[in-house]
Amino acid sequence: MSARNSWPKVTKILATAGFLYVASAAMACQNSVEQQQEHTGRGEETGVPQEKPGPDIRTAAEQTGRWLPLLQGKRVGVVANQTSMIGMTHLVDTMISLKINVVKVFAPEHGFRGDHGAGEKVKDGKDPVTGLTVTSLYGSHKKPTKEDLADVDVVVFDIQDVGARFYTYISTMTYVMEACAENKKPCIIFDRPNPNGFYVDGPVLQPELSSFIGLHPVPIVHGMTVGEYAGMVNGEGWLKDSIQCDITVIPCANWTHRMNYDLPVKPSPNLPNMESVYLYPSLCLFEGTVMSVGRGTDKPFQQFGHPDLKSGTTTFTPVSIPGVAADPKWEGKVCKGFDVSMFSDLFIKNAGQIYLFWLLESYKEVGGSDAFFRSSFDKLAGTTELRKQVMTNVTEEEIRKSWTPGITAFKKIRKKYLLYTDFEP
Repeated sequence: MSARNSWPKVTKILATAGFLYVASAAMACQNSVEQQQEHTGRGEETGVPQEKPGPDIRTAAEQTGRWLPLLQGKRVGVVANQTSMIGMTHLVDTMISLKINVVKVFAPEHGFRGDHGAGEKVKDGKDPVTGLTVTSLYGSHKKPTKEDLADVDVVVFDIQDVGARFYTYISTMTYVMEACAENKKPCIIFDRPNPNGFYVDGPVLQPELSSFIGLHPVPIVHGMTVGEYAGMVNGEGWLKDSIQCDITVIPCANWTHRMNYDLPVKPSPNLPNMESVYLYPSLCLFEGTVMSVGRGTDKPFQQFGHPDLKSGTTTFTPVSIPGVAADPKWEGKVCKGFDVSMFSDLFIKNAGQIYLFWLLESYKEVGGSDAFFRSSFDKLAGTTELRKQVMTNVTEEEIRKSWTPGITAFKKIRKKYLLYTDFEP
């Protein structure tokens, strides 16, 4: 479905249950896929996953035989959160049971146990379960200090990412690599599948807009695992002063970029299910606008709205939820909008691209002026151009065309660091 479709038509599609909803959305999805096939000449090059995941996908953490010898006799620091699981057991608990000397845990945004909302500062402390020291990398500093690493021989990074540039775990990994390089500490990356690893899309970040929500010149959806991304950060000289980190990547087993992968644990408080994970790259741009993405409701990143939105098929009222969404946008205000949770399966997973139509039409309906945007929008987009394109009514097709040179150049860089069969030949 493209920007030439009318907003009322989308309203009708999203409002109608059952067969009409599925058929309408599926037709839009099929048209998008066919257009890509016509362009590439081959169905397997559309970015649509072609393989069903088998039962034997194994994360690096699950392959204890590959990492245990690397940690025995060492003082180990672990960068981890609630996603760092081996089945039903946390990685840190597993390491301790295997007599690995874990001396401390480093906690990213949302905390070691995933109980902090977006943007909430994470404090240093003690983990009540293990008694280990927890050093925050989302509080007074985001990069381990020399003192933080003084009693550590090796650092392990094991966090589930979702493959979007503005998801901050890859920024945390970059700072950890940089600190390890500066203090001559090896870093071992435990890889995990990227649930959005089956496509690449969005504008490439302009260097002057580099920030913690986007450090590197990559598209919004980079299509890489953290292990592949770490290799790229090292190989392209993106650490401070092009310093090199001594990294070892332990890869996943039996996974490729052509597979869908359902996350066993929610990666952060406001991405509670796979629908939100697939919609996140498209809806997160709304975070830099006056629109709500459902934070403070039971469907974050599965719906969007605003008190003044003229169209809409649902209403929701954001409330403060401790540890999930403190002081959400439009708290206590009734927002009119759209529940797009079904759209992730019907479009995103099949077309393999960011969906811009909602952003373009919401801008027209809610003010149609610069007041629609917040100061963070350009950093989220990674460019000043997208905001200008939205404000001057540039079509989705034209916006996508402007992304093509950057995506093409990035794919050439990306290809050098892939560890798994790609979605493109």
